[in-house]
Amino acid sequence: MATDNPEIGQRITTGNVETNFHDRGTGRPVLLLHGSGPGVSAWANWRLVIEGLAPQMRLLAPDLAGFGYSAVPADYRFSREGWLAQLVGFLDALGLDRVDVVGNSFGGSMALAMAIGHPERVRRLVLMGSVGVPFELTPGLDAVWGYTPSLEGMRELIGIFAFDQSRITDELVALRHAASTRPGVQDAYRRMFPAPRQRWVDAMAHDEAAVRGIRQPTLLIHGRDDRVIPLETSLTLLRWIDDAQLHVFGRCGHWTQIEHAAAFQRLLRDFLDADHADG
Repeated sequence: MATDNPEIGQRITTGNVETNFHDRGTGRPVLLLHGSGPGVSAWANWRLVIEGLAPQMRLLAPDLAGFGYSAVPADYRFSREGWLAQLVGFLDALGLDRVDVVGNSFGGSMALAMAIGHPERVRRLVLMGSVGVPFELTPGLDAVWGYTPSLEGMRELIGIFAFDQSRITDELVALRHAASTRPGVQDAYRRMFPAPRQRWVDAMAHDEAAVRGIRQPTLLIHGRDDRVIPLETSLTLLRWIDDAQLHVFGRCGHWTQIEHAAAFQRLLRDFLDADHADG
C-alpha cells in the first residue's frame, strides 16, 4: 500500500482484525466512528473534523472491519457484536479506559452499542444521522447498501448524501468510485448488507429499554433533508435518552460534518468541553 495515501494511518491488532486507524492531536481522547457508505474510510468520513479539531483534542478514527484499510480473514463474519469487539479491543490495545464517542450513521449504532454494553468506557456520546433505533428502510439507504460500482452510480449516490449538489464534482466521484472498487472492498460490502435490507436496519437497532438506560450526556445532530437516515431516528433518540439534546441543520443532507463543517466542529468542541458533573 502506498505510504502517501492519507487514508492509511497506523495499524494495530484487535482480535482477528488488523485495524487501520488515525491518531491525531493531544488531550481528552475522542473516538470517531464512520458510516457505511461504499468505499468509506475513517479518513474520508472524518478528515475535516480531524484537521479542524486536532489542536484541541486527541482524535482516534479506526476503519471498522470490512471498511477502509483494516484487514480481516476471508471468513470473517460481519456483525454488530464483531464490530463492538473490535472497538473494545482497539481501546484496550491503546490503553484507553474511557473516551468520548462520536458516531456517524452506521457508526452511531456502534457508538450506542458501546454506551449500552460498556458504559464505563464512554464519557459522552455524539450521534450524527444515527442508525440504532427502528425505522423503515429508506430508498436512499437501500441505494447506499445496494450500490453496484460505476461512476454514474457513485455520482447518483453522492447526490443522495448531499443537499448541496454543487459538491458533486468529477474529482470526488472518481475518488469515491476508486475507493469502492479496490480489491476485496465490494466483496466485503456485498456480504455485509445483502437484500432484503430492512433486516440490517433491524439488526443494527437497539432495544428501547437499553437505549433509555443510557446515562451519558448525549448530543444528537441531524440534517433536516437527510434522504438516507430520516430525522425521525434522532427524534426517537431524543425521547429515549434522558440527558440528550438535538441540533438540526436545515439545507443539509446526510453529510453534516462536511456540508456544515465549521458549525459541526463548534458544536462538537463545545459539547465535549462542557462542564458536566460526570467529568
